[in-house]
Amino acid sequence: MRRDGKVGVTDEPAEASNPAGSFEPAQLSGPPEDPSLGNARRDVGVGPHPRPWPDDPRLDPALLESGDRRNVIDKYRYWSVEAIRADLAPSRAALQIAIENLAHDLNIGSIVRTGNAFNVSGVHVVGRKRWNRKGALVTDRYVDVFHRPEVRDVVEWARANDYAMVAVDNPPGSAALEETRLPERCLLVFGQESSGISPELLAACDFAVRIEQYGSTRSMNVAAAAAIAMHWWSVQHR
Repeated sequence: MRRDGKVGVTDEPAEASNPAGSFEPAQLSGPPEDPSLGNARRDVGVGPHPRPWPDDPRLDPALLESGDRRNVIDKYRYWSVEAIRADLAPSRAALQIAIENLAHDLNIGSIVRTGNAFNVSGVHVVGRKRWNRKGALVTDRYVDVFHRPEVRDVVEWARANDYAMVAVDNPPGSAALEETRLPERCLLVFGQESSGISPELLAACDFAVRIEQYGSTRSMNVAAAAAIAMHWWSVQHR
């Protein structure tokens, strides 16, 4: 993000978004279904909108016609993806996220989904361009996701845009997250589930923070750690 708040136009998306579109519903959500139903899923979202349709340019005709089953808050029912993104833009956080993608880690999608929940202003996938989108549940449509092929690419972006790179890991010398004031212009850096942040990327970070743990395991799931770190930034800066 530049000082004027805009993402550089040369940034390459890590994955093309497939816009599809989301208003006030014919609610279908209800209590969880009986476990005896096995893999059957209850209806979620809203059904087709009764006619006449509202005269609102934010609404997607295809969703009004067929219903909106997306994982969006009720405010955005039937709104198009473009309308949702435009509505989110004024409240986007300065916070950005970088995720190292060396082994197609399925946690990347979960981190992107959490980034959408906290309305971060950008997610940078470092390494392989193709990433496991399954955990994102299409929330990547509402977040700017950029591909950084090499560590130096995300480092150059951070330096050019005055972002501090903060590793979320537990190397020697790391500070306790709950005792750390995170910078507002913060790029939280996460590594792979099995190996953590690569030495090259870790060395490029301004400092590292760890999440204190009190059990027997050495580390927690990286997607869980990302959610905790994003929430801590939000507590301090929202």
